[in-house]
Amino acid sequence: MVKTGSYPRVDVTDAAASLVRDLTVQHGPLMFHQSGGCCDGSSPMCFPVGMFLTGPSDVLLGALDVGLDAPVEVFMSESQFEYWKYTHLTIDVVPGRGAGFSVEGPTGMRFLIRSRMLNDAELEYFGLTSSST
Repeated sequence: MVKTGSYPRVDVTDAAASLVRDLTVQHGPLMFHQSGGCCDGSSPMCFPVGMFLTGPSDVLLGALDVGLDAPVEVFMSESQFEYWKYTHLTIDVVPGRGAGFSVEGPTGMRFLIRSRMLNDAELEYFGLTSSST
């Protein structure tokens, strides 16, 4: 399990949070999954809760506070997480055609991931550095 709390692994922009709120009105509670696929599969996919079933090979990155009653959970495939474990991810939204199965598709907007390297404090918090260095 990935530590969450003081240093979140995932965040959301105001624009993406606004779209998630709008989509929640239409589809009910939502969740994100970031797979390791190519093309659209490399974008964060937004699904109604229960439509995409996560399994033991999925990592819970965190839960986004988008101003709803319940947070929106964000998952990533374990194999993909191995490549991204040193990064902080931010879900954003831009104009364009989204993935076919992601609920934002018909809106003319698409979710995407912006990333940055974890800073020293975050690396230590997530146990990704040796405290003896």
